[in-house]
Parts: sequence; C-alpha cells; structure tokens
Amino acid sequence: MEFVLLIFLPIVAALFVPLLFKRLKGIHTGWFVLVVPIALFVFYLGFISTTMDGGYATSELQWIPSLGISFVSYIDGLSLLFSLLITGIGALVVLYSIFYLDKDREQLNNFYVYLLIFMSAMLGVVQSDNVISLYLFWELTSISSFLLIGYWYTRDRSRFGALKSMMITVFGGLMMLGGFVLLGIMGDTYSIRELIANSATLVEHEFFTLALILVLLGAFTKSAQFPFYIWLPDAMEAPTPVSAYLHSATMVKAGIYLVARFTPIFAVSEVWVWLVTGIGLLTLFWGSFFAVKQTDLKAILAFSTVSQLGLIMSLLGAGAVAYHADDAIFKFAAFAAIFHLINHATFKGSLFMIAGIVDHETGTRDIRKLGGLMSIMPVSFTVAFIGSMSMAGLPPFNGFLSKEMFLQSMLAIRHFELYNFATWGIIFPVVAWIASVFTFVYSFYFVFKTFAGQRKSEPLPQTPHEAPVGMLISPVLLATLVVGIFFIPNLIGKWLVKPAVMAVQPDLYNHPSEVAVHVAAWHGFDSPALWMTIAVVGVGAVLYLTMNKWQKLYDIQPQYLSLNALYDSTMMFGESGMNRLSRFYMTGLIRTYLLYMFAFIVAITTATLFIKEAFVVDMDSFSPVTLYGIMTAIILVIAVVMILLAKTRLAAIIALGAVGYSVALFFVIFKAPDLALTQLVIETVSVALFLLAFKHLPSLKNHGETTRNKLGNAVIAVGVGVTVALVALSAHSQKLIPSISQYYKDTVATEAGGGNIVNVILVDYRGFDTLFEIAVLSIAGIGVLGMIRLRLARKEGKDENK
Repeated sequence: MEFVLLIFLPIVAALFVPLLFKRLKGIHTGWFVLVVPIALFVFYLGFISTTMDGGYATSELQWIPSLGISFVSYIDGLSLLFSLLITGIGALVVLYSIFYLDKDREQLNNFYVYLLIFMSAMLGVVQSDNVISLYLFWELTSISSFLLIGYWYTRDRSRFGALKSMMITVFGGLMMLGGFVLLGIMGDTYSIRELIANSATLVEHEFFTLALILVLLGAFTKSAQFPFYIWLPDAMEAPTPVSAYLHSATMVKAGIYLVARFTPIFAVSEVWVWLVTGIGLLTLFWGSFFAVKQTDLKAILAFSTVSQLGLIMSLLGAGAVAYHADDAIFKFAAFAAIFHLINHATFKGSLFMIAGIVDHETGTRDIRKLGGLMSIMPVSFTVAFIGSMSMAGLPPFNGFLSKEMFLQSMLAIRHFELYNFATWGIIFPVVAWIASVFTFVYSFYFVFKTFAGQRKSEPLPQTPHEAPVGMLISPVLLATLVVGIFFIPNLIGKWLVKPAVMAVQPDLYNHPSEVAVHVAAWHGFDSPALWMTIAVVGVGAVLYLTMNKWQKLYDIQPQYLSLNALYDSTMMFGESGMNRLSRFYMTGLIRTYLLYMFAFIVAITTATLFIKEAFVVDMDSFSPVTLYGIMTAIILVIAVVMILLAKTRLAAIIALGAVGYSVALFFVIFKAPDLALTQLVIETVSVALFLLAFKHLPSLKNHGETTRNKLGNAVIAVGVGVTVALVALSAHSQKLIPSISQYYKDTVATEAGGGNIVNVILVDYRGFDTLFEIAVLSIAGIGVLGMIRLRLARKEGKDENK
C-alpha cells in the first residue's frame, strides 16, 4: 500500500466516529479514536533509520496529472519530525481528552471528527511535495481549526475566536497561494524538491522577492507572528485539549514548517534573513512582554506561545545566514531552531494540559483567584514546575539547552555584515536578552502565582482537588520527556534533529552526520551565553518579586490603541460599510439590475472594440441601399416608436406585429424567402395568441417611472443599440474566417438530407439547443400554471371563509 494514503487515514476514521458515538454510548468515543494516532506514530517511527542515513521516502497518488498536481508524500528528516509530533502529541491529547471531556454532556462525535480531520490536514501539510496540495491541506487546517476553536459554539467568545483565527489565517493562506503560483511560473513545476533544485535560477527571476514575501505572509499569519498574533489568544476559547494540540505541536508550527521547508529556496535573499530574523525577534519580545499582563492561565500560555514561536522563527532566520557566510555558528542556529521546536512541543503541551486541569478541578483559570494549590495538587504542580522552568530556560530541563543555543546564535549574528548588520546587529542580542528576562518572569508568574503562596479568601467555584490519574498521564509523560531530553540531547539530535537540519540546509550537507553540533549543558565560565543566563535569572527574579509595582505600566496603553481594537474596528467598518454599499445598489428592482447588466455590456464591448482596434468598417462589402429597404426601415422605426408611446396594450401589440412583418420584408429584400416565411408565421402566430389572450391581459400601468428613469433607460437603450450596430458592422467587415452560412449551404443536403436550410438548422444542427429551449419553455409554462392555480385556490379559500 502506498503510504501517502495514510495521510487520509484519520479522515476515513472520522467517518465511523458518529456511528460509534451513537451505538456505543457506554464507552468514551476517544478510546476508539486513540488507536489512529498511536498506529500512525508507530508507523512513522519506522522511517527514522532512513532519515538518519540521509535518505527519504516518497509515495504518490495521482490527482490532476495533466496540470502536474498530485498528492506526493515526501518523508525526509523535517517532515518525519513533524509527523511524529503530530501523531505523538496527538495521541497524548486524545488520551487527555478522554478524561477531560464528559461523554454524557459533550458532543464527542463532533469533537473527534473535527480533530481527526485536522490531524489529516496537518500530516498533508508537512508531507506534501506539491505546493498546490500543500495549500489544499493548509486551508483544511484553517477550516478544521475553526470548527475546533468554535466547538462550544453556543458561547459568543468561541464563535468570535474561531472566526478571528480563520479570517487571519485564510488571508495568509491566500497570500501564500499567490507565492506558490509565482514559484510554479518561475520554476515551471509545483514540486518543492524540484524548486529547491532550481533555486539558483529562481533567485534571478523578477518575481522572486514578491513570491518570498507572499510565502512569508502565509507563514507569519499561521505561526502568529507580529502583527498577526492577535488571533491566537482568542483561540484559547477552544477546549483545552484543542489548545494543547493546536498551539504546542501542530497548527502554529505549520508556519515554522513552511519557513524551514522553503529556506533552501529563499535563504539566498537578504530580505529573507532580515524579515524572518527581525519579525521573529519582535514577536519574541512582544509576546513575552505582554504575557505578564494576562490574568487567564491559558492567555498567559497563549502569549508565551507567541514569544516562543518568535524565538524559533528568529533562529531559522539566523540559520539562513549560513547561505551567506561560511560560519559554523549559523549552521548551529538551524540546529537550535529544530531542537527548540521539539522542546517547546513537550513543555508547552504539558503546561496547556495543566492549565486545563486547574480549570477542570477548581472551576476557574483566573490567576488572581488562584494560589496555594501546591499541597492540594502536588502532581499537577510538579508537572507545571518542570514545564515552566524549561520554558524559562533553566537547568536541568530541555529548554535550558536550546535557550543557550539561541543566545549564542543572537550574539553571533551581530558580527554578520549584511545590510549594515554590523551596525544594527547589536540590537538582536539585546532584544533577545530582554525577551528572555520577560520569559523568565511569565514562567514564574504562571507556576508560582497558581500553586504557591496562600489560598485566597474568596472561595473557588469548585473545591480544588488533584486530577484523576487518567488526566495526569499525558502531562506527566511530557514532563518526563522535558527532563529526559536534557540528559540525552545528542541522542535526540542524532535521531531527529540532524536529519531535519539537513532538510533545511540541503546545500550544506551530504549526510546528517556532517551536522557537527554537540549539545552540552556546560560550556565553561568563558561562555557569554552563561553570563547572559545568569543576568536573565537575576533581573528576572527582581522583576518577578516586584511585579505588583510595575505591572501598572500596562494600564498606560489605551485599549483603543491596540491591534485587537484595530481588528475589531476594521471588521465592524467592513460589515457596516458593506451593508451600506449593498443597500445602495441592491434596490430590489429588476429594472435597476437590467440597467447594470446592459451598462456593463456596453462599456466592456465598446472599450474592447476600440482598445484592441477591432472596429473596422468596410463600406465596399455592404449591400446597396434600395428604395424598398429605406421604406421598410422607416416603417420599422415608426413601429418601434409606437410601441414606446403606446397607451393601450392593443396598440402595442399591433405595433409589435408591424416590427415583425418589417423584419420579414427585410428578409424578402435580401433574398431569404425561407427566413421571411418563418418570420411571417411566427409573427402571425404571436399576434394571434396575444389577441386571443387579450381579454385576460391586464391593462398597461405606470410602474413608477420618472423622467429621470426614462432618461436613463433611453441612454442605455441607445448605448446598447449603438454597441450592437458597431459589433455587427465590424463583424461584417472582417472576414477572417469563412462564413458559417456557406458551410450550411454546402452540407444541408448531403449531411442532413434536408431542403429547407432553416428547418435543418433548427432540427438537426441545433437539435439539442432547440430541445432544451422547448424544455425551458415547458418548465416555465408549468410554473406559470402552478402559480395561477395557487392563486385561484387562495381566492376560493377566501370565498369559503366569507
């Protein structure tokens, strides 16, 4: 079996979830779902040996081969790492959700269907080798995360958060699609591997920088980089298992994956280095600074996620410098980015689950009401302590190792001379250090304000107690990994990180073993990163202990000067503005809509005629104007004017008949007797039918036309008439291809076996057209008959009531 099909396994499993939920209500649906991520995780583990040797595996499912679009599962070191995170963390989240979500009160069928769809979408994103299929899965993550965030759809905040996340991420996705299309044009392929192979020629293309910016917009919106991070805190309205899954290992990491995957294509550009590193550092600082302001446990973690994603992004930017400078430290930065990505997934996943446990067992996430839970919830406190200390970058936890590597990378980048990096580069380590201080503060703020100190005098909504064992299994396992990775970082590096680094920097290595990075907890007293860490701890401790005094600084910023306020006002303006605009042009009158259509036809047709210089009149090809023709034209014009001025329906019908007979006379003059005969029959029958039904027709009424309406109608009518005349004259004067009439003349007898050319055209050449016209008229007639009967029935009903 092609392993590309396994991407769709969660979606296929989702088809059975409603059935299991309905038929086996006594068993939590999560137990059935749990099998899927575990099976996939075990399967993907089997690729580790392949990627450790620098190899990869591919599997293809044809989709639209004529356009070069197909589902290609490409598993190298980078996509394998993400696949393991998606399925491994996914399995722990499903296990956690079994104890978090009540099977009797929650709509588990909806929850797990959305979760499985999301899992498939994420696997598709990280394994797709085709940019179009990658985009398809990318948007599927937006839609499925929208459903997950809005799972408790009866809550206003859930709906708001879901919509906000989808609006921002879908906007970024559309921008990214534009970048992909440009890449496809530039490289004449949609394959990522082929684009990477042609990266040396792509950089010379005029669309290169535009494609780079568009792809980064997709990555920045998905990974909540500044200023697009505002959707992530509102996404915390989702159930905690969703938050743990989306924000520790999957959705927000999709942008990180995108930057890492496209680094071999774009890293040669200085714009890439500046944007990825600069935006990443700004996001790191912004998220860490505002995390301390939050009072909701999940909001603190949301802002901490923003800051940590900024950290990883800045490291990827620093790693891209390796394409410009032959310095080992920049290769080292790419290793640090991938290593911290793993560490972040472990400690952030455990912290989200602990936040959910506190909420579940106390009834609140408001940190101002919490405190003193350490003795009541010792296991939860231990897990929270390990996760928080790792997030703060302290030993002996895995976050310490990657944070030290981050500081070393930021110190090194200041020496890189690229667009005055030598001058401005000092900003990078300074910002990194300040952000690390606030990271330290919010990590301590999260754990100690929740679990340490005295219990608040105000009683909690629920009597606090330790969570059940089943709910603690997943966070305890993740906390164990946090500690375990600290002691075996190089083993993780060999198995997972180095193959992923080789995928990010394929031009620099031939084998993962060439990634010469050895992770160590101690680098000696002469390590600048060590002294920066000591300073972080010292300043951070002082800031944490004096939080109550300086936290009031956040109140200086008015609410209306925030990015959230800008988003809200933009959405409100867009909604109200669009309503006003639609009310302006959607009058509800068919007459108005016909004016729009005819005006558009006139404008487009005449503009095309003159812009393309298609209007050509050849007077020599015209037929001679005879006296009979002039007289017939005068009669025709008089008849048309009579229709417009008619006060009674009888006069209008007679004038309309005169128009038809005049046209028939034109056919006679131009020697088309068969057409003339057909026209005469049709006009006679039409006039006769009108007269037969005349008694039942309502009298002509004024429908509110004003002089202004009539003037507008006249302008449009003249415009349409002139346009049609111009098109007819131009078409008659340009004989680029033989007339189709000659084809009919030549074939009407031999091919159709008929003598009357009009009849043959209607019956044979346009047989289906005529048949469908008759069908449409029949349906319309049946509809009219139905409405008449309905009206008559209502009238009879009224009479009965009387």
